[in-house]
Order: sequence, then structure tokens, then C-alpha cells
Amino acid sequence: MRMTSTIIALAALACSSPALAIDLNPFGYIKDAVEAVAEDRSADNISKDVQLKAAIVASITDKMGADIASVSTDVYEQNVLLTGVVETKAQKSQAGTIAKHAKASKKIFNEIIVHKKSKKDKGMVEGFVDDTVIEKKTNALLLEGKGVNVTNFRWRSVGGHVFLFGRALSKSELKKAETIVKGIKGVSKVTSHVVTRAKK
Repeated sequence: MRMTSTIIALAALACSSPALAIDLNPFGYIKDAVEAVAEDRSADNISKDVQLKAAIVASITDKMGADIASVSTDVYEQNVLLTGVVETKAQKSQAGTIAKHAKASKKIFNEIIVHKKSKKDKGMVEGFVDDTVIEKKTNALLLEGKGVNVTNFRWRSVGGHVFLFGRALSKSELKKAETIVKGIKGVSKVTSHVVTRAKK
């Protein structure tokens, strides 16, 4: 019952707040809520993550506007992962500073890629579809992978570069997760910011 209430509340938040429109997946908050149920964390810690993510997304949108339409924010135990693409180093730095100054934020992993668009680049829609496919495959394969507690992991793909985030219960679990992701077609590189900590 508590899970259902949480999902409904987060769905309403995602639909009612224009500031959350920056998140390319409008159901990201619902996905987080569903995954959180199986995590070895307190409800208070999970709630802090949800609130911190909403605050950072709102602040980045308010201060940077359309300049960062492709930036994504992920939060795990109040550590923050920023991914996406911007055109200048100043934009990347500004997004990182906003996240750093957000109340309750701890460590910031600013993995936003700086890339000035050119005529040779693929269209945004095509690139978005490629990364979406990779992220869906990552989800499916990690779910199938024995010995991988997928609920503790987060991931983002940016031009085929996959960023892993969250928590592994052991070094072997993390290694297996990385191996699975590296084997996905279209993945060019995997960067991990996953912490390793056994279940209490």
C-alpha cells in the first residue's frame, strides 16, 4: 500500500511540475520509486534522494533554461551523477555548481560531455533513440544477470558511453554488471561510479 501511494505521489509530481520536464524520461521518478522498494535503504534515505533530485532539476532548469535540455540528474544516497551533452565548458561547470550547492548533496560526479554541434553530427532524435535502446538493453540484461541486484544500480548512456551509478553488494557483483554492459551492442565505453558495500 505504501509503495502504491508513493508511486501515485511521484507520478503527480512529475506531471504537475514544469521544472521536471528536463528529464527526458517523464516516468523516471516512478521507476525510481519502484526500484527503491527492494533496496537495502531506509525510507528516509530514499525520500532524501527523490527530494534532492527534484530540487537540482528545478534549479538547473530555472537558472540555465533550454541550454541544458539534454542533461540528466541521478541521485543515490545523496551523491549526484550529472550526464548529458552541452556545448560549452561553462555550461558543464554551471550545472555542476548548482548540484554542489543543492541542500543535502554530497559528492558530485559531473560527467556531462562538452560537444559543440556541427553539421556532421547525427540528429538529436537519432542519437536519443540509440541511447534509449542501450539503456533498455542494460535494464533487461542486468535483470537477467544472476548475482546482480539491479535495484541498487542506475545507468545512463550518452552517445554509447554508459555511466553506472549506485551500489554493488560486492566487487564480483560490480564486475559482472560492468561485463554485461560492455557486451551490449553500441556501447563504446563504461564508466563506473558505483560504490561497493555489503548488505547490512
